[in-house]
Amino acid sequence: MIRPFRLLLTVSGITPLFVCLSCQVCWGAGSAPPLPFINIGLDKAGSPGEVAVVLQIFLLLTVLSLAPAILILLTSFTRIVIVLSLLRRALGTMQSPPNQIIIGLSLFLTIFIMTPVWQGVNQNAVQPYLEKKITGEEALEVASKPIREFMVRQTREKDLALFVDIAGIKRPKNVDDVPTTVLIPAFVISELKTAFQIGMLLYVPFLVIDMVVASVLLSMGMMMLPPVMVSLPFKLMLFVLADGWYLIVGSVVKSFG
Repeated sequence: MIRPFRLLLTVSGITPLFVCLSCQVCWGAGSAPPLPFINIGLDKAGSPGEVAVVLQIFLLLTVLSLAPAILILLTSFTRIVIVLSLLRRALGTMQSPPNQIIIGLSLFLTIFIMTPVWQGVNQNAVQPYLEKKITGEEALEVASKPIREFMVRQTREKDLALFVDIAGIKRPKNVDDVPTTVLIPAFVISELKTAFQIGMLLYVPFLVIDMVVASVLLSMGMMMLPPVMVSLPFKLMLFVLADGWYLIVGSVVKSFG
């Protein structure tokens, strides 16, 4: 078993090692100073098992650094947060609700929507791997299936064909043959398009109120009064009477069905 102090040296030595390698490349092999030796614990490993533990820690740190990007790009978070942000802009309420509320609500709605997917990953991949019934490669392959199925359901065929063409690969026979590196960007731009479509529909009724208020103020000669100050109470009243949060949240969640 690796000692805690050696493990700390292993983790803390990652950044200096990358800096030294970068200097070696930038300065050239002939003029670069000698690369200092950094003990990351691999040279004194007593068995291959200890080396594997160190590499697993490196892999875990890499996955943790990519966790925010995974949460944002591979789930329903992108669509939800954009729709809620456009709703706030359409209402004209400036910073109300604040960013913390919008992001928090988007996060918990994402957890609600993605729970069936994560349960499938946990039951079919994580638990068998922890029980040593399958290997790490098999667990990764099994875990990617429910996530890919979710992304495929929300991805437009046009966007998928775009990235297949850009990647220069052969036309896949089915979605199972599409590489994950092609599926992810296609899923992201499909989510962006869907979010902006919903946002456009949200803007229309509030834009009509702004235009009516601006026309009335102009006809009354009150050109110095900002129309937003007058239209904001009417937009809030319309939103409350229509039970806007119920309709919008329900529609966004159901759009992933």
